[in-house]
Amino acid sequence: QVQLVESGGGLVQPGGSLRLSCAASGFTFTRYALSWYRQVPGKERELVATIYNTYMPTRYAPSVKGRFTISRDNAKNTVYLQMNSLKPEDTAVYYCNNGGGDWGQGTQVTVSS
Repeated sequence: QVQLVESGGGLVQPGGSLRLSCAASGFTFTRYALSWYRQVPGKERELVATIYNTYMPTRYAPSVKGRFTISRDNAKNTVYLQMNSLKPEDTAVYYCNNGGGDWGQGTQVTVSS
């Protein structure tokens, strides 16, 4: 049974930073690319970043490139999203995903002064 548990969200001022974590279980972590998505109520889920299980380079949405960094720790079955220089438009619920149909509960990120 695939489980994806996101954490690390919160309220932060514009220009601040947060580090999200996603603890994964129920599948062979090292065989999968992992992605972070985000969703705002009333809008479609948006792909934010992807990290591969090979030497392929990480990929980012244009809106976050240069500010966000995705990484993974295969020993801990965990994927991270370091978010710097946060903007109000980054406010959303953030989810991780392994390319399948299973989703966690997400973690809320609110950027506001």
